[in-house]
Amino acid sequence: MGGLFITLEGPEGAGKTTIIEKLTEDLASDGVEVLATREPGGIEIAEKIRTIILDKQHTMMDPRTEALLYAAARRQHLTEKILPALQKGKVVLCDRFIDSSLAYQGYARGLGMEEVFAINEFAIQGAMPDVTLYFDIEPETGLKRIAQHAGREVNRLDLEKVDFHHKVREGYHLLLKKFPERITSINAAQPIESVYEQAKETVKKRLAQAGMLK
Repeated sequence: MGGLFITLEGPEGAGKTTIIEKLTEDLASDGVEVLATREPGGIEIAEKIRTIILDKQHTMMDPRTEALLYAAARRQHLTEKILPALQKGKVVLCDRFIDSSLAYQGYARGLGMEEVFAINEFAIQGAMPDVTLYFDIEPETGLKRIAQHAGREVNRLDLEKVDFHHKVREGYHLLLKKFPERITSINAAQPIESVYEQAKETVKKRLAQAGMLK
């Protein structure tokens, strides 16, 4: 792959969408070819799977079904959109990827991180992110932000009890220890300008190392 694969991760309400929009604009103004996308979704088939996963009426969904649906959406998204962009030398900014499955389904749902990683290993065939930005925030703060954000979709995961969201955060903290060379943690409780500056600094440093900044 000739490009750079950057993922943004974090609990609900961490501000990833805002950061990815600003990063995309900034990098493009620097002459970097950049593609912004999201999971689950990003392409037609995966977006349809997304509607099934996140539908608030699907409260009976089995955790393993949920994990498999995420992996299926990820596979299609990867082969149809992410890999072609990387092969063209673009920077791909993806809102969530494999770490979300490990934290949400593997840890918070109790399926086991290794088991969920195995499902996703089959789906991604080694296409791990080069850089991951993890936006850390207390669940109560993140959920409060969502409640105050009238334009943001409220999905099935937002309706989980706060204990579930604490588990998600614990899962992410385990991943920080497991992949310290890949994942950079940023305090998302700061003002958005401070959060963005840290994210931008991390991304641009890596782009400079890869010789991708003009």
